[in-house]
Amino acid sequence: MSIRRSGRLAVVPLLLLASTACAQQSGAIGAGGDSGSPEVSYSAETVVFRMDYTGGFTTPAMLATRLPTISVYGDGRVFTQGPVTLIYPGPALPNLQVGTVSAAAVENLISLARAAGVGSTIDLGTPPVADVPSTRFTVLGQQGVEQMEVNALAEAGGAESGLTAEQRAARDKLRAFAESLTSTSGPLAGAVDSGTQAYTPTSVAAVAESWVAGGEAGEQPEMAWPGPELPGGSELGKDLGLGCVTVTGDALPKLLAAAANASAATPWTSGGKRWTVTLRPLLPDETDCSDLANNR
Repeated sequence: MSIRRSGRLAVVPLLLLASTACAQQSGAIGAGGDSGSPEVSYSAETVVFRMDYTGGFTTPAMLATRLPTISVYGDGRVFTQGPVTLIYPGPALPNLQVGTVSAAAVENLISLARAAGVGSTIDLGTPPVADVPSTRFTVLGQQGVEQMEVNALAEAGGAESGLTAEQRAARDKLRAFAESLTSTSGPLAGAVDSGTQAYTPTSVAAVAESWVAGGEAGEQPEMAWPGPELPGGSELGKDLGLGCVTVTGDALPKLLAAAANASAATPWTSGGKRWTVTLRPLLPDETDCSDLANNR
């Protein structure tokens, strides 16, 4: 269960911590707490820190398939979105990159997040800004998982925002922390130094909707869909017209090869119909289409 309040803290205890954060596991790193506290260990595929976006004015398919800006796992892996060539339509697959940081860097990241206000009950206000996403911070510590969602963090900061001086100051700290995460001198700079590389997923969620002719992209060459029949057995949201299928196993290499020659506007043919498909590589903590429900 999660409790969401715009600009407020949402604390979500996880019973899974009993198995993932109390004993050393293969591929895990330690995250020590205060002096004298028992060391906590995280499994390799446990999310220790994440920054992503929720809501905002965009299409239902884009909401469902939006990737986190940054995900840091218990083994020090750091997942980010790499640069994309400025062409339209864009590539079928996002440029997901992975690097590695040390256990000390992970501890430092969590400390900086808390110093910026994540995990606190500080008042961030509710700016009168519509149709923009909220920035969500997730931190895993000895007390469990804590989430904070801040509406219009990048957009609302000046005196004209309707926020008090204290609220603006609190937002400034969070904004500076968020910006530092992609800085070459920030707490995750070691991931770049380690040599980031393109991530090859072990599964991909394919969100399908009926293809509509025309549009700015013009007529694109159609391609035969190499995965399970579209639109899939999972429906994302009520009356959104979005189906979803998870591509794994022998079908996955075929999809990745086909996607390398496709674009985001490619019509895919399956079951005698044309489909627009948005591909979303699943991260190590994700299993199937049901994990995309939290992105809206």
